[in-house]
Amino acid sequence: MAAIHRRGWCDGTGGNFSCVLQRQPLRLLMAPSGVDKGAVPPEQLIEVDGRGAVVRGQGHASAETALHLAIVTSCGAGAVLHTHSQAGTLLSQWALPLGRLELSDLEMLKGLAGISTHACSVHLPVLANDQDLQRLSALAAPLLPAAPQGLLIAGHGLYAWGDDLPSARRHLEILEFLLEQRWRQLLLGALHPSPGA
Repeated sequence: MAAIHRRGWCDGTGGNFSCVLQRQPLRLLMAPSGVDKGAVPPEQLIEVDGRGAVVRGQGHASAETALHLAIVTSCGAGAVLHTHSQAGTLLSQWALPLGRLELSDLEMLKGLAGISTHACSVHLPVLANDQDLQRLSALAAPLLPAAPQGLLIAGHGLYAWGDDLPSARRHLEILEFLLEQRWRQLLLGALHPSPGA
């Protein structure tokens, strides 16, 4: 996922990515906690089980593994990508009082699974950040099946998912584009109200 790192969406040791290796028993392939996601070689990846315990490889699983597991089990996702972009982090704090962020009327919405027109709205759930990832995952679980392949954690960033790694990456790129657009729309509106307003 070096390309995601190069786009500035997981600077430093931020972000984490997982991919389902098998369902029964559940196994996820992940980068260990605390590494640069743009430079981790394949041999340093770890395998974790359905409880988040490392069953192969060296290093520790991220505390956020619990949320990856909740998304995989609630949505049937095959891959989960978590980023810390500027737009996602800012908008997640801004939208927290509403508990959701509306994204609407943009052609890029059609890149999300199940959407065939720009003339629609999606609502990304927004949850308060919590260092207790089991508690956060329990709060997220009932929101996940209806979420548009994404979830925001306030002051933290975006989780995006898909049936497999390519679709998760597509959803991540689409949602990051939409978040960037929403941020710039808000900024533009504050500086220059739209014509006719």
